[in-house]
Amino acid sequence: MPDQEQADARLQLARLRQEHEDYDVAINAMIDTGCDALRIQRMKKKKLAIKDKLTKLEDQIIPDIIA
Repeated sequence: MPDQEQADARLQLARLRQEHEDYDVAINAMIDTGCDALRIQRMKKKKLAIKDKLTKLEDQIIPDIIA
């Protein structure tokens, strides 16, 4: 992966990590306030989708090492 692409990927990775953390905080706040379970479930689904994107991006950045 060229240097510029790797830098862009790392920036996107940082943004996704922050977004994932923001969803975590929001979900916990919704649980604490007794929000509708369906809304909480939807937020968790979005958080999981972000986690999947994070995993794919991390796999692109960090190459597999054959031992």
